[in-house]
Amino acid sequence: MHGNDLVLRRATDSDAAGIADVWLRSFAAALPTVQRAHDDAAVREFFADVVVPRYETWVADNGGVVVGLLVLGEGQELEQLYLDPSWRGRGLGDRFVELAKQRRPDGLQLWTFQVNAPAHRFYRRHGFVEVERTDGAGNEEREPDVRFVWSPVS
Repeated sequence: MHGNDLVLRRATDSDAAGIADVWLRSFAAALPTVQRAHDDAAVREFFADVVVPRYETWVADNGGVVVGLLVLGEGQELEQLYLDPSWRGRGLGDRFVELAKQRRPDGLQLWTFQVNAPAHRFYRRHGFVEVERTDGAGNEEREPDVRFVWSPVS
């Protein structure tokens, strides 16, 4: 499959399993030191029962295979952006951030773990600014995190 077979589209219920697969592979590859709060089955259930039905969820579909996901929450929250590890560094994350900015033109904010230096570089490159660091007491993983904010240039 070539990159030109790649489409960004709204997720449907039938994408939930593929979305969970990508999330699990991506989390394991990008965050090997972070202790997950939920097992694989709970992650799969969460995407099927909560994320896809209730949130604005987008997938990168490569010939029928989910290779990335973007989840936008209420207001300006960018809840999730995960890519299949084999798709990192190929411009897909850039496309997702551009989509998020189009969908939330008034601004975006997100949390990422402090250990995830590649994510920090990625978001800074896209104009996000670090505004807060915590000890992780507020997240399920109890892992120190960072909040980034993007505001449109007025």
